[in-house]
Amino acid sequence: MTQQAQAQAQAQRQAEARVKGPASYFPSIEKKYGRPVAQWQDLIRSSPLTRHMELVAWLKSEHGLGHGHANALVAHTLAERG
Repeated sequence: MTQQAQAQAQAQRQAEARVKGPASYFPSIEKKYGRPVAQWQDLIRSSPLTRHMELVAWLKSEHGLGHGHANALVAHTLAERG
């Protein structure tokens, strides 16, 4: 690995380390499931379901997400609604 690549990797790790709460899961969600977080949020917003745990269960059963990832997406998306 070149020195420049090492510096970029370290900067990325530091940026990710500063993220707190549900958003801290987002890089691993995108990597594992191959979809950007914005697509998952659009799915959540377009669902007729409105309750947190209903949405988590739906993401797990219909889309194969793990509990922690589904929970993080739902928590963050619902928090944006206010």
